[in-house]
Amino acid sequence: MVSPMHSNKIIPVREQIAEQIRSDIISGELPPNTKLNEQALADRFGVSRGPVRDVLLQLTKEGLLVSKSNCGVTVNSKLDAGLQSLMVQIRQTIETHAAKKLVEQFNNSDIQALEDILTELDQAFEQEDFNAVTQLDIDFHHYLIKQAGGDELSNLWHPIVMRMRMDYERVSSASDCVAEHRAIIDALKARDCDAVIKALKANIK
Repeated sequence: MVSPMHSNKIIPVREQIAEQIRSDIISGELPPNTKLNEQALADRFGVSRGPVRDVLLQLTKEGLLVSKSNCGVTVNSKLDAGLQSLMVQIRQTIETHAAKKLVEQFNNSDIQALEDILTELDQAFEQEDFNAVTQLDIDFHHYLIKQAGGDELSNLWHPIVMRMRMDYERVSSASDCVAEHRAIIDALKARDCDAVIKALKANIK
């Protein structure tokens, strides 16, 4: 049976399964073009095929999986350098849009939420849990997107981030990653829009 992945909150079974498969793809444990079998996944997670089918459809919409007639569902291929560069530009544009909306409306509660994520990110580096590092990095930026534009902006941003994260190896060190996110928080605290945008672009590469 699936076990909770976060001790501080209850996550629905479907989302637990989705999180684990995302993690397996992003970490490379499930390489590009790997074929996924519904029954094998159902047995792995101790559930029926229904929830697994729902998750595979969700991850296909996110761009991590590809579904083709007579071929089933497979892990998507990696982006080539040109498309990866384009994805970076699109993501920077979306997060710059979010930053412009956020600077004036961000409050102390929002800052604390980001501080909490950053603390968890630092701890994940210390524990060398790089799957958690990746997820917390996404959580940090998703918080900004969600606060700026709700589900509409989030639904535009999320597939781009997921696709970029396949075989993602940009993080060079814990100190660099934490410092980049710290710069974003500090700029938001100062309500300096130009600094927020600069810090975001420095982090999104």
